[in-house]
Amino acid sequence: MLLERQPQLQQMDALLADAIGGRGRVVVVLGEAGAGKTALVEAFASRLDDGLTMLRSACEDLSIPDPLGPLYDLARDARWELPRAMDDRQVQRLPLFSEALDVFEAKGPCPLVIEDLHWADDATLDFVRFLGRRIANTRILLLITARTDRSEGQMRVRRALGEIPAGNVVRIDVPLLSESAVLSLAATAERDGEAIYRASAGNAFFVTELLAAAGDGALPASVRDAVLARAEKLSPGARSMLDAVSVFPRRADAWALSGLCGIAAAGQLAECVANGLLEDFGDGYAFRHEIARTAIEMALTPSKRREYNERALSALRENPQVATARLVHHAVEAQNLDVVRELAPTAAREASRVGAHRDAVGYYEVALRYADMLPVEKRAELYEGHAFECHLIGRVEAAMEAQEQARLLRQALGDRVKEGDGLRCLSRFAYLLGDRETADRFGAQAVELLETAPDGPELAMAYSNLSQLAMLAERLEDTLMLGGKAVELAERLNRPDILCHALNNVGAAGQWLDFAKGRRDLARSLGIALSGNFQEHAARAFTNCACVEMNRLNFKEASSLLERGIGYCVENDLATWRDYMRGVQAQLLLRLGLWDDAAAVAHEVVDDEATTPLVRYPSLVALARLRIRRGDPSAEPIVEEMRRFLDKGMELQRLVPFAEVMAELAWLGEGDRDEALHLIALAEGLAPTRAVFGGLAAWRQLLSPESDPGETDGMAEPHRLQLIGDWRAAAAFWARMGAPFERALALLQGDEAAQREALDIFEALGARPVAQHVRGLLRQSGVSGIARGPRQATRANQAGLTQRQMEVLQLIERGFSNKKIAAHMAISPKTVDHHVSAVLGKLEAVSRGEAAAAARASGLV
Repeated sequence: MLLERQPQLQQMDALLADAIGGRGRVVVVLGEAGAGKTALVEAFASRLDDGLTMLRSACEDLSIPDPLGPLYDLARDARWELPRAMDDRQVQRLPLFSEALDVFEAKGPCPLVIEDLHWADDATLDFVRFLGRRIANTRILLLITARTDRSEGQMRVRRALGEIPAGNVVRIDVPLLSESAVLSLAATAERDGEAIYRASAGNAFFVTELLAAAGDGALPASVRDAVLARAEKLSPGARSMLDAVSVFPRRADAWALSGLCGIAAAGQLAECVANGLLEDFGDGYAFRHEIARTAIEMALTPSKRREYNERALSALRENPQVATARLVHHAVEAQNLDVVRELAPTAAREASRVGAHRDAVGYYEVALRYADMLPVEKRAELYEGHAFECHLIGRVEAAMEAQEQARLLRQALGDRVKEGDGLRCLSRFAYLLGDRETADRFGAQAVELLETAPDGPELAMAYSNLSQLAMLAERLEDTLMLGGKAVELAERLNRPDILCHALNNVGAAGQWLDFAKGRRDLARSLGIALSGNFQEHAARAFTNCACVEMNRLNFKEASSLLERGIGYCVENDLATWRDYMRGVQAQLLLRLGLWDDAAAVAHEVVDDEATTPLVRYPSLVALARLRIRRGDPSAEPIVEEMRRFLDKGMELQRLVPFAEVMAELAWLGEGDRDEALHLIALAEGLAPTRAVFGGLAAWRQLLSPESDPGETDGMAEPHRLQLIGDWRAAAAFWARMGAPFERALALLQGDEAAQREALDIFEALGARPVAQHVRGLLRQSGVSGIARGPRQATRANQAGLTQRQMEVLQLIERGFSNKKIAAHMAISPKTVDHHVSAVLGKLEAVSRGEAAAAARASGLV
C-alpha cells in the first residue's frame, strides 16, 4: 500500500504528458535512504500505458564506481550495442552521448530511469549533464533517484544538476510518512502504530520492516535489527545464500549464484524470496533495499566476507562480459592481491578512456596500494598514470608527489627518456601550483636530459613546454624559437597532439606581433585537439583563444569561446581548465557591468577549497576589482593573495592585473600611489610590445595626469583614444562594447556634463567608493550642485540596523547564502543566522528576497 504519494505521482504523470508532447525534462526524486524513492518510481511505472517502454538502470555501491554502468543497463534495455558504439566512436564521449540521445529518442516517448545517482561515476554524471542540457526538445523523461544526505556523492550530484538549465530539471521530494499514515498501515496489520512511528520516524522502509517483524516482544531498535531478525527465521542453507547475495552490490545475476552455490541455489533463493528478503527478477536477485543488503553484509565476519567475495570473483570471472570494475571490487573485498594487481590498472585505463578521471584516480590508488611486489617499471607506469589523472581533476599536489616517485624509479632504471618526460610533467604541475621558479628549473632540466637521447616525442613536448613557459612570461622570441623546434619535430614524428600544443603557444605569443596569424595558429591548434580528442589540449586552446580575444577587447568572441570551452570541460570532467575559464568569464562579466553574475561565477571557483592557486587567480582578479569598487572591506585578503603570486615569479600576466588593482586602490585614496606607479613601471619594462600595456597606461594617466603616455600605436583602440585625449571617442567605443565602468572612466576626462554622466554610471553600478571619489574630484574642480549621495547610515538608523547587520544585508542583496556570508565575514554560521533573522524582522520582510527588494527600494543598498 502506497500512502501519501498521490501529489508526487500526479506531478510525474503531468511531466510525462509534457514529454509525450515534446517537452522532456530531468526529474530528480529525492529523499533519505528508505524514504520510498524506488517504490514511488515503481508505482509510476505501473501507471504507464501499454505503448510506453521504461528503460531501467541503477548505480551500484561499489568501492569505486563502474564507469558508465547505468548507460550499459539502458543500452541493454534499448537493444543498443554500446560496446560496438564505443569502438565506432573511438570512445569520444560527445559523439557517443549524441548517439545515445538519438537511440533513446527513437524509442518514441521514453521514460529513462537511473536509480541511486549518488553512487554514480563521473562519466555517468557527465552523461546526465549532457542529456539534461538537450532534453527540453525531446520526448524523453529522465527519472533519477538520489539521497539527500551530505555525502560526497550527493554533493557531486548537486553540482552536476546545477550545470543543467534550471527549466529542464524538476525536483520531487519524497517525505517521511506522517504519523497518521503509519497508524493506518499499523491498524491494517493489527500492530501498535504509535510505537512503530516512534521507532521509525516515518521512514517507509523501516516501517515496512517493523510491520513484518514478529508481533510479540519488543520492536527492533533499528532497521538493521529488524532485517537481521527476519533473516534468522531462514533455514541454515537459505541464510547462507542470503549472506552470499549480500556481497553483490545492487543485484546478483542468477548464473553467478548458480556457479557460486551449486544446484541447491534455486530452492534457497526461493525461500529468501518467500520470506520477503529478496526479490526475484527472473535473471537475477536483489535485496528489497540497499539498507537491507548492507545490514546482512555488515553482519558477516571478516573471514566469511572474504570467502563470499572470493567465490563471487571466481564465478564472475567466468563471464567475459562482466565489467572490470565489478571484478576489482570483489578482489579488493576478498583481499586477493594478485587479481587486484592484475585488474586495477586495467580498470583505471578503462575509466580514463571514457573520461571518468576521478574514478581512474581511485583505481590507480588501489593498484599502488598493493604494488610493492611489481617490477620497478610497472610501478613507475602506475605512478605516472596516477599523476596524470590527478592533475586532470585538480589534485595537482598529489600529481606532483606521484610524478616525483615515477621520476625516481625511472632514474633508477637508467631510462633517460622517461625520466626527462617526468621532469617535463613536474614542470607543468609546478606551474599549475603557482611555483614559476620550480617550473622553469624542471623544464630546463627536462630539455637538457632529453637532448642527450635520440630525437623523440618526449623532446618535442619538452620544447613545447619551455615554449609555453616563455609564452606565459611574454618572452616572445623564446616562445617562437622553442615553439618552432617543437612544431618541426612534432610534424616529423607525425604527433598531432604535440603539434597542437606547440601551435597553441606560438599563436598565443604571436597575437602581439601579428594578430591575424596568431589567431589562425590558435584556431588550428583547437581544431587539431578537437578532431583528435586531445581533451586537455582542447581545453587549453579554448582558454588561450578566449584570452586572446579578451586582450583585444573582442568581448562577443571571447564570450562565445568561454561558453564553448566551459561546456567542453564540464562534459569531459576537466575541472582545472573549467574553473580557470570561469575566472576569465567572471572578469568578462565584470567588464559588461554584470557584477552580481561575475561575483557568483568567481565564488564558485574561490569557495572550492580543492581549487589550486593558479586556477584561483583569474577569479581573484574579478573579486578584487568588484570588492574595491563596491567598498567591501574583504577586498584586502584577496589583494594579498594576489600579491603572493609575484613572490614565486614575476609573470606579466599576473603582474598586470595586480598593478591595475593597486592603481585603482591608489586612485581611490586607499592605496600607496608610489607603489602603484612602481608596479606599472615594472610591468612596462617587462612588456614585449606596447599593445600589452594599454590598460596600465590608462591607469597611470589617472594617477599621474602629467605623465607622458608614450607610444600608443598597437594598443587596443579605446585605450589609445583615451591616452591621446579623445575621451569622447573612447567613451563611445566602450559604450558600443557594453563596458559601463570603463566608459565612465573615459567620461571623467571630459567636460562637466560628461563627468556628471560618469557619476550617474558609477552610482547605477553600485560603485559607491568610486562615486564618492568622483564627487570629491568634481568639487575640487569647482563644479557646484553635486549631491552628497545617499546617506546610507541615516537610512540604516531609521530601520534600526546595526553596522554588522548592514554588512549582512549587503551580502544578502548580492545573493550570498548564510554559509558564504559566514566565510566572507569570518563569523560562525550560527551568528549569521541571528543577523539574518534580525534584518528580516527590522525590515518587516518574510524572505531574503523580500528583504533585498525592500533594501533596494529604500536605498539601503
